[in-house]
Amino acid sequence: MVVLHALSDFIDCDFAISDSSCSYWYEGRCPQSGDCLKLPRTSMSEAIAHGLMQYFTNNDCYSREGKMYGILLVELPNGEQRVLKAFSGLLNGCSMVEGWVPPIFGRDEVAFEEARTLAQLEAIKQEIITLKQLTERQQYEILFNEFEQQLQTMSDRHRYCKHQRQEKRQQICNTLSPEALTIALEQLDEESRQQGIERRQLKRQQNAVLQPLQQLIAATDARISELKQRRKALSRQLQAQMHASYSLTNFSGRSQSLQELMPAGSPTGTGDCCAPKLLHYAATHHLKPLAMAEFWWGASSVNQDKIQGEFYGACAERCQPLMGFLLSGLKPISIPNRDFHTTTPLLLNTLTHLRRSNVFDSNEKRCNFPAFSPIKGEIPIIYEDEWLIAVNKPAGLLSVPGRYRDRQDSVLSRLRHLLSDGMALISVHRLDQETSGILLLARDRQTHRQLSQQFQQRQVHKVYEAILSGAVTVEQGKIDLPLWGDPENRPEQKVDWQQGKPSLTNFQVMAREGDYTRVEFTPLTGRTHQLRVHAADARGLGITILGDRLYGCSAVTSRLHLHARELRFQHPQLEKTLYLQAITPF
Repeated sequence: MVVLHALSDFIDCDFAISDSSCSYWYEGRCPQSGDCLKLPRTSMSEAIAHGLMQYFTNNDCYSREGKMYGILLVELPNGEQRVLKAFSGLLNGCSMVEGWVPPIFGRDEVAFEEARTLAQLEAIKQEIITLKQLTERQQYEILFNEFEQQLQTMSDRHRYCKHQRQEKRQQICNTLSPEALTIALEQLDEESRQQGIERRQLKRQQNAVLQPLQQLIAATDARISELKQRRKALSRQLQAQMHASYSLTNFSGRSQSLQELMPAGSPTGTGDCCAPKLLHYAATHHLKPLAMAEFWWGASSVNQDKIQGEFYGACAERCQPLMGFLLSGLKPISIPNRDFHTTTPLLLNTLTHLRRSNVFDSNEKRCNFPAFSPIKGEIPIIYEDEWLIAVNKPAGLLSVPGRYRDRQDSVLSRLRHLLSDGMALISVHRLDQETSGILLLARDRQTHRQLSQQFQQRQVHKVYEAILSGAVTVEQGKIDLPLWGDPENRPEQKVDWQQGKPSLTNFQVMAREGDYTRVEFTPLTGRTHQLRVHAADARGLGITILGDRLYGCSAVTSRLHLHARELRFQHPQLEKTLYLQAITPF
């Protein structure tokens, strides 16, 4: 089976030789030496991955299910460079596919037990689905609502009758003789008692009808709970068997089982991810790893917000704990404290000057800073004082940590780790993960509150620059389309005239570059994905931002071409206008 591929299968070899910049590091500490071991994701490995994506676009079998794919650039003993490619888990139900790295040794040993357990798990899944679709559930809901409506109607009628009786008592107390009054009051009391009896009878009828259904549903729910517990036990049992059989090998030639590497247990699927498969194969075939890249392809992941064509780092639960062992045997890499593309001593001096500058020379302070593609850990700081900090967020990095463990890497988490007072930082606003540019953070709650009020009251002037994947026919204008985030289709936003929130954007064409259009956006509101939807929707510009796969851009590019270029606001403590700029990197 051919597993090693030529570079020419994916990219132009001239590009591969000339470009070696880095945007992410796979890293871990060697269990023996404690050295920090790193493997880069370079622009070359990303280009190889984009070549693989281009192949996927012409082959429907890779779009049937969403999953992670990865490539590993390796060097053969003779110095020749080749490419390995792998998929996570199974590809269309198969673990072995021609041209792809095979699963880690150990799966075959438990293949029969795995098949048997998977069949049991599937049977349990189908039974749970059947039980959840129990017709008595719907019948219970219908009857319950009918009884509740009857009770409400009866309560309204009884309340009205009670009010009438109270008024009648007041009237007859002044008009009837004592004997007639006694009789009339008894009649009113009897009417009240009869209405109480009527309500109790309806409640008894409700219980008689609904209780058997409740008991059946409760028994069904208990069975579902029992099946889920059994499913969990079977999964853990299979996982333990597989982890005891799976044996990983690193570049020092040492092999260990998953059970030994993660004795406290690990999530299902550990060892079947792209990174372990690629690195294990390279180690066992004496191939030197040079760079790796992993990306998502297929249907978007709802739980993890993964988007087709986007690059992702090592997942926190499955891959990251193994990375130190897998990379053992490689030479530790010393990473210079600089950017691979544009940082020079002059720019670093400028950065130091800007960070130390707390004095405004005029009523409007302009801070210009070049575009960066930082290595992990570095966040380019545009402006910093004792109250706030502004950074140039790189594309592909979250503004704040996500909900899940594999989405903790962010501007906020890095700054909290790197700065002595970082734990006090609070993000004032956010940029999409794929968007680069100016991000503002406060160093105390009072400053955060004051800056947040400026954003809420639309007192902050924001300018974005974008490249659209087509020709815009008008020169300038305003887009007014209300946006709403459909909870069933997160994170996508859409135009909704009934439920949407007001969303306003001014735009100005800057230049036309071949088939593309460079546009300046000035959002007057700050809705999620506002510029992306206003650009893509036919009622807006009708042209997606280049690289915006979520909203339909099919072009294969390295990033979303959207950059937060300018930010102007009133400094809440210095009472001066602060004007920040970050040069557009595309």
